Amino acid sequence: MKKIIYIYFMVVTLLLDTAGASEKLDKIVIAGPFASVSHPILHMIETGALKDVANKVEFRLWKNPDELRAMTIKNEVDFVALPTNTAATLNNKGVDIKLLNVSVWGILGMISRDSTMKTLKDFRGKKIAVPFRADMPDLVFMQLLKKEGLDPKKDFELVYVSSPIDAMQMLIMRRIDHSLLAEPAISMALRKTKSFPISMVAPDLYRSVDLQNEWGRVFNTNGDIPEAGVAVTGKMKDKNVIKRFQEEYDKSLTWYKSHPKEAGALVAKSISMLNADGVADSISHVRLKNVSAVDSKKELEFFFNVLKSEDPKSIGGKLPQNSFYYGL
Repeated sequence: MKKIIYIYFMVVTLLLDTAGASEKLDKIVIAGPFASVSHPILHMIETGALKDVANKVEFRLWKNPDELRAMTIKNEVDFVALPTNTAATLNNKGVDIKLLNVSVWGILGMISRDSTMKTLKDFRGKKIAVPFRADMPDLVFMQLLKKEGLDPKKDFELVYVSSPIDAMQMLIMRRIDHSLLAEPAISMALRKTKSFPISMVAPDLYRSVDLQNEWGRVFNTNGDIPEAGVAVTGKMKDKNVIKRFQEEYDKSLTWYKSHPKEAGALVAKSISMLNADGVADSISHVRLKNVSAVDSKKELEFFFNVLKSEDPKSIGGKLPQNSFYYGL
């Protein structure tokens, strides 16, 4: 009798395992930029974190907002790391996309050859390289300048470039002296010019204004800006896969924050335009915390309302509906 029961349980176990295997996806496609919001995803892939739900996980790099929008509209990806306002815009335009989380709450700063530049007003009359015109980080920069009573068109010579990497290269080649940048481009520029803190020679570049600190000051907040997170597209229908993605992203973000040296090496191996030391340096300068979209709704709506007051198109014309927040 015991032998029969044992065989029965073995058969049941085998059937359950087989059923589970048949539900495993062939491939999950995740897109993201070179910036910090994507880095936990690279760790997830490296460690096989989603191997229980997919045979393969592919990461696709988007280099500019146009590539991002094309990937999403064409339904080519399952998950996408992106600026929060872009997610809102796509959702408002009828694209089936829901925000899962916000993980980047501060990644923007000014970098300059002049160590005396301490406020945005100090940059009046200067030529400044700015990446991604009319997208993050330009949107945050414009709001802060206007809050300071500055006219972006009259008080500065703004040079728009296609990406933070392009702005970083202009600084390194001395084609420009000041730039708005996102990490890890700031840390990489400091490393490439031997301007990082441990350098024994006179720095060539300096960290200047932290845009998150400025935001906190002018809007009377703690300075956190819900700048970027991960969204799920309509292509992904499996709720268990979404749940597993959220769980593993959270674990990988925790690892990323506590292992800067190893994280730098991993990211540099995966994204050729980045270097390990620069990424490692950047981690302590980025506000990283994984908060669900639902729990970030208050901060997101405040941020979206600020953007909407100046340029409604920056969020797709209106605040996104509750259906934009995965879980509501």
